[in-house]
Amino acid sequence: MIGPCSLESMDVAMKVAEFTSRLMERLDGPVEWVFKGSFLKDNRTSPGSYRGPGMDEGLRILEKVSSDFGVRTLTDIHSSLQAGPVGQVADVIQVPAFLCRQTSILEAAGATGKPVNIKKGQFMAPMNMKGASEKVTSAGCPEVWLTERGTFFGYGDLVVDLRSLSVMKEFAARVILDVTHSLQLPGAAGDSSGGCREYAQALARAGAAWGVDGLFIEAHPCPSEALSDSATMVDLPALERMVRDSLAHWEGR
Repeated sequence: MIGPCSLESMDVAMKVAEFTSRLMERLDGPVEWVFKGSFLKDNRTSPGSYRGPGMDEGLRILEKVSSDFGVRTLTDIHSSLQAGPVGQVADVIQVPAFLCRQTSILEAAGATGKPVNIKKGQFMAPMNMKGASEKVTSAGCPEVWLTERGTFFGYGDLVVDLRSLSVMKEFAARVILDVTHSLQLPGAAGDSSGGCREYAQALARAGAAWGVDGLFIEAHPCPSEALSDSATMVDLPALERMVRDSLAHWEGR
């Protein structure tokens, strides 16, 4: 799952999608990928932080990416009312980490009939994600994905326990490692989150070697100019290195 943090513009989304599409064509052997991007970033440190283009414009961008590059798309919902319209456009519905216990949102996501990717809350033990998985399944979800994105480690830091990837596999069709969000330093920049993207390639390699089903990587043509998650997104050359390196270490390939 690859794309910018926010669908901040059609130009940024198309650049990342085109680069990734061409990269996948150059790889030795087929690799399934999904384009991700958020139309709303509701979990912001500061009230003045950029929140995204909104649902209508965001879905328009996803439709364009899908039609131009023939790739499946994924985006977040933040309320049960968003599930219906988003499910008409996106191929995978994502439930953000801080909402992973919200029954009405999980049930609405499952009722779309689309695969649902649930981010594990930073406050959640991996075994407790079984309930989230059961909520979307009971509502009609055909395939549940669970994504590890780090666990709170004191104030302003996250740590990844790779054991969670195996624990969550017991009640999910796919388990994903969110590489870039796991490297956030929440609130570390004062009015925004910081991060340490220098560890992204190593963390991706570790997840691949562990045998995770997929990697979640946020990328941007110029991360320092990004309107959200500028401290953790990788640039496009780094994205290519991460993908190639991870595939070389992927267990079972």
